[in-house]
Amino acid sequence: MEEEYYSLTKGAESFLIKYLSVSAYTIPTDGPESDGTIEWDSTTMILVEIEAGGKMGIGYSYADISSAYFIEKRLKALVIGKNAMDIPYILKSLTDSTRNNGNCGIISMAISAVDNALWDLKAKLLGLSLTLLLGKVRDDFPIYGSGGFTSYSIEMLQKQLSGWAEKGIKQVKMKIGREPDKDFYRVKKAREAVGTKVELFVDANGAYSTKQALKMAQQFADLGVTWFEEPRPSDDLHGLHLIREHSSSATMNIAAGEYGYNLPYFEQMLAAQCVDVLQADATRCGGISTFLKVGHTCEAHQLPFSSHCAPTLHLQAGLSLPSFFIAEYFYDHVRIENMLFDGVPQPLDGALYPDLSRPGLGFEFKYADAEKYKV
Repeated sequence: MEEEYYSLTKGAESFLIKYLSVSAYTIPTDGPESDGTIEWDSTTMILVEIEAGGKMGIGYSYADISSAYFIEKRLKALVIGKNAMDIPYILKSLTDSTRNNGNCGIISMAISAVDNALWDLKAKLLGLSLTLLLGKVRDDFPIYGSGGFTSYSIEMLQKQLSGWAEKGIKQVKMKIGREPDKDFYRVKKAREAVGTKVELFVDANGAYSTKQALKMAQQFADLGVTWFEEPRPSDDLHGLHLIREHSSSATMNIAAGEYGYNLPYFEQMLAAQCVDVLQADATRCGGISTFLKVGHTCEAHQLPFSSHCAPTLHLQAGLSLPSFFIAEYFYDHVRIENMLFDGVPQPLDGALYPDLSRPGLGFEFKYADAEKYKV
């Protein structure tokens, strides 16, 4: 018995976290980009590295550089010395310790990057891909091409959307809402570009009023749009509920949830019956840990679940969720992940597939290529 106890104790000690580092990289877009409410010309990635047992786990979030500062000054000391197997305990300690700072926004995105690195580390310590660690319910990870920014000309819009369709991606999404009076024309041109065999999604990023959204929903339905994302901001549960209930199209899904930062918020969305598809983002919501919980909550409500952005990060967790529906293959993040990571899966017949021979999340950071973007 004493020998067994010694062996277990020694094994636990080998999983103690020895090191955590955080860095930030700002990558310019390849052109002006905008949606219904904001404009941007760069994206910042927060990268976290955590070491235990001779293995290095990496995780990331797309967030402001202040999230990196918060990790360094507040979260780092809470992680070092903990057992890398005890992800629920570490996540709870981070959440509890940040109570007075608020657990949303910058803070939640900081915690998310740490949690994502912990899952990569745990799987690597066990010599498994995250897919095998979690267990999968499906082999494929369906995706929809996402971009179609409001800053694009009609020609650029059509080229991007039709390009995804030609690669076998069966659903594509475009941004709307910046100039509502032009949206029907833009969506019509998008439909012409992808034809009738590709599903067309639209995303207003909360730019419409409730009555505007109801009017536009009917117009978009006439063009065969099957997904209307954030016609109102995600925190307007009443407005989203009205749009979902009073939209005359039975074939159009109302989707929202990308700005959820904690589990109670997602439960409130489901209780309010304001979406047909719930979204969550593991770079914002508290990492893969909370992403999995939201997915299981959707399963309990018998509602489809979708990942927002960061497709490479969400791939393996999504495969473990019975409620998972489709993933956002977002242009900016696809571009960045292919630039800065080795092992990024490429679309095949409208889906992604993990490389089960690669441990952890299945990708490695290309430090030399990223150095020029470091801030």
